[in-house]
Amino acid sequence: MERDSDLTARILLTLALILVADLALVSVAAYILSPWLAYPQAALASALGVEASPLVWGAVVVLPVLAVFVWAQFRYSRRELLAEVDAQPVSPAEYPDLHARLQRLATQADMQKPALAIADTSVPNSFAVGGLRNATVVVSTGLLNELDDDQLDAVLGHELAHVRNRDAAVMTLASFVPALVSDDFSVFGTRSLGYLFWGTVLVVLYGLSAAFIDAPFLSVGYTVSFVMMLVLSAVLGGIALGVVGAMVLGLSQNLSQYREYVADRSGALLAGNPAALASALQTLDEGVATPTQDRRQYAGVEGLCLLPYGFSDEDPAAEGEFTVETRSHPPTAQRIERLQALQREL
Repeated sequence: MERDSDLTARILLTLALILVADLALVSVAAYILSPWLAYPQAALASALGVEASPLVWGAVVVLPVLAVFVWAQFRYSRRELLAEVDAQPVSPAEYPDLHARLQRLATQADMQKPALAIADTSVPNSFAVGGLRNATVVVSTGLLNELDDDQLDAVLGHELAHVRNRDAAVMTLASFVPALVSDDFSVFGTRSLGYLFWGTVLVVLYGLSAAFIDAPFLSVGYTVSFVMMLVLSAVLGGIALGVVGAMVLGLSQNLSQYREYVADRSGALLAGNPAALASALQTLDEGVATPTQDRRQYAGVEGLCLLPYGFSDEDPAAEGEFTVETRSHPPTAQRIERLQALQREL
C-alpha cells in the first residue's frame, strides 16, 4: 500500500499540536488546583530532596499526568466510539467470509489484521478506530446487505488504509476532548461511579482547603470560602476545556478531509478496483434515507465514518439537539470523480 508523504506530514503536525493542546490543558488544570496541591507539592519536594519550583513541579507531576491523560484519551475514545454504535466484536466462526476478506486485504497491505466488529443497524456505514498497539474496523449489517463483493472489498481497503496510515489513531485521540466538551463521552462508564469519584474529590479538596482558607475547619465561613473557590475553578476549567476542545476540533477537521481522499485512493488500489469504491460511495450516498449532510458536531463517530451520517437514522436537528455546521468529509461527488479518474488512469 502506497504512502502519502503529505498525509504523513499532516498527521505528525496534527499529533504534535494535539499534544501541545493537551499539555496546555493539563498545565491550566495544575495551575487551577495549585492552592489545593500546596501541601502535596511540598511533601513531594521534601521526599525527593529538591526545591518545590515550578520547573521541578512540571517535570515531576505535569509531564507524567500528560502521559496518563494521553493514554486515557486512547482508552476511553476507543471504548466510547465503539459503544456509541453498539459495535460488537465478531469471531471468524460468526463471519468467516468477512474475516477472510479483511485478512486477505491486510496481507496484501503488509499489515496486521485489525479486529473486526459489527454494528447491528440498517444504516450502511463503516469506520476504523486506532490505538497505541491495535485497531478495530467496524462495519454495519446494513453495509453488508447493500454492497456486492467488489464494493465491500473496496470499502474494507479504505478502512485498512486509515489504520495503516495511522490517521485512524490520531483521529481517535482527537475525538476525546471535543466529545468531553459536548458531554458525548461517559468517562466513568456508569453514573454511579461518576458520583462516587466526584464525591471523593470534593471531600479531599475540602480537607486540603485548610492550606489557604483562613477560617476554622468545618465552620460556615470555611465552607462558603471553599464553595466560592470551587465555583471559580470550575468556571476557569470549563473555559480552558472549551478553548482546547475548539482547537482540537479544528485540527481534526483539517486532517480529516485530506485523509479521506488518501484512503479512497489507497483502498481502491489495494482492492484493485477504484470503480467499485466509486460505485459503493454512489450507492450509499444516493440510497440511504438518513441525514447525509455533515451536520453533527465532529466530536463523535460521524467524523470517522466512510460517509458522514454515522450509524443512526435519526436527524439530530429534528430532535432539537444542538448541532454545529461542520464538514469533516470532502463532498462525496468529488471523491467519486477522483476515483473515476484513477480508474481511467489504470
